[in-house]
Amino acid sequence: MSNAAFIQIHPDNPQERKVREVADILRNGGVIIYPTDTIYGLGCDIHNARAIERVCQIKGVKPDKVNLSFICSDLTHISDYAKIDTPTYKVMKKALPGPFTFILNATSNTPKYASAKKKTVGIRVPDNNIALQLVKELGNPIISTSIHDDDQVIEYSTDPELIFEKYRNLVDAVVDGGYGNNIASTVVDATNNTFEVLREGAGDIEQYL
Repeated sequence: MSNAAFIQIHPDNPQERKVREVADILRNGGVIIYPTDTIYGLGCDIHNARAIERVCQIKGVKPDKVNLSFICSDLTHISDYAKIDTPTYKVMKKALPGPFTFILNATSNTPKYASAKKKTVGIRVPDNNIALQLVKELGNPIISTSIHDDDQVIEYSTDPELIFEKYRNLVDAVVDGGYGNNIASTVVDATNNTFEVLREGAGDIEQYL
């Protein structure tokens, strides 16, 4: 694979032309690395099975073992992919956009390869203009996973130029939205009408309960 595109987008004012360029890469089956409100993510179009396989290969994890989340622009179409009751929806509406991944029961509409035959799905609405505009332009969620691994030098998940050097031969584009954080999202299990924190991260769910 040839070198990835390095596309700089200002988080406070994402240029429509550049957002469209990245969305087109996703639409054509590309894999990208892009900023969120926490760490940089590795993602692709939710409906492209081959691209999802590539994400898993880059991550070095089998599809049935990898934890993939759906990046959404808001909660409007969340019921298409996840079963959600009113109390859970109210909490998510208060907490999002924000640094949380909510684990919910998947609906039958969820692409089987996207959820890797799992019965649950992680939903994220990051508080990051680039990610939100990208999903809106694409027209459907982005499958996403963290590029941070415990054995990596921490700068690789925060400095887009270092990320590009490491992944330029593996992905189709790296979106430079400035330095990222090095703390991941807080993962909250909301499958049983409770809010159990599975991974402590950047968000404090107690503020919204």
